[in-house]
Amino acid sequence: MAGERPPKISVIAPVYGVENFIERAAESMMSQTLKEVEFIFVDDCSTDKSIDILRHIIDRYPYRNIRIIRHHENRGLPAARNTGLDAAKGEYIFHWDSDDFAESDMLECLYKKAISESCDYVWCDWFMTFKTNCRIMPQPSASSPREALSIVLAGCMKYNVWNKLISRSLYESTGLRFPEGRAMGEDMTMIKLLAKARRVGNIQKPLYHYVRTNSGAMTQIYSQKHLTELQSNTSDLCHFLNSEIKDDTIEQEINWFKLNVKLPFLFSGRKNDIKLWRKWYPESNKDIMSNHRQAIRTRILQWSAAHRLSVVNTLYNILVFKFIYGIIYR
Repeated sequence: MAGERPPKISVIAPVYGVENFIERAAESMMSQTLKEVEFIFVDDCSTDKSIDILRHIIDRYPYRNIRIIRHHENRGLPAARNTGLDAAKGEYIFHWDSDDFAESDMLECLYKKAISESCDYVWCDWFMTFKTNCRIMPQPSASSPREALSIVLAGCMKYNVWNKLISRSLYESTGLRFPEGRAMGEDMTMIKLLAKARRVGNIQKPLYHYVRTNSGAMTQIYSQKHLTELQSNTSDLCHFLNSEIKDDTIEQEINWFKLNVKLPFLFSGRKNDIKLWRKWYPESNKDIMSNHRQAIRTRILQWSAAHRLSVVNTLYNILVFKFIYGIIYR
């Protein structure tokens, strides 16, 4: 209808192969205290019962503004996010992964923060949620987009899509979209948006539950396809930042980011992964110790890899990933 006020938030949730999680995710969305929300579920040709379960849930919420958009063929996560963006009418956009859930006041808290401080980019703390346990992941504050960008590039704040509320006008004014066909590292789009933001804000309260069903996923084996996609998205982001940010520190900060991109290769303890770490972005190694925002243990881990002290990498892997994540958080 002409003159109808747009929703305050458009929630975009890609759906593919999440039949074991979609019920909890959808119930969490429908239970949000903020009412002026549209929920856009993008069915990327899911082959399991995800959509059937979803329809069963949303039938119980006739007062909610809900749409399901179906792709004619499986196009991947970035394309699903873009389909949602193209259909969104809300003042703000929130990307919600359909195997996760959230606190009931999450959208309301994020929206109030954005409106009260005229922010076009807001983030919150989050939970890393395991099967029987969870860990609060506090995120840093920043007084400006440039400060926030520096923090992200230093590896001190996650650039994932799912704890951030971003104005639809920022997407529209920049034309930024997710890299279709390159899912590994597609979250880097959030860094581009941050670089173009006018005003940022954050909520120091954990509101989103990122679900980790398998702690071993932190030491996953990457396929060649994933590696190619990750390198492509990294190269694209670095080119973007060099074009957009004109100051003396951006080159060093880009090196910090490259170090963080290849950091997971050191988590498995596998010799081939350590070789891969040494092969990727060797020009960034000179800035390992200059990143004072990052924990000293992380800098020592990378410094040892650069200097071929493999025993340090092995001990780190045993302590952190086999004990802490393998036993405590499971």
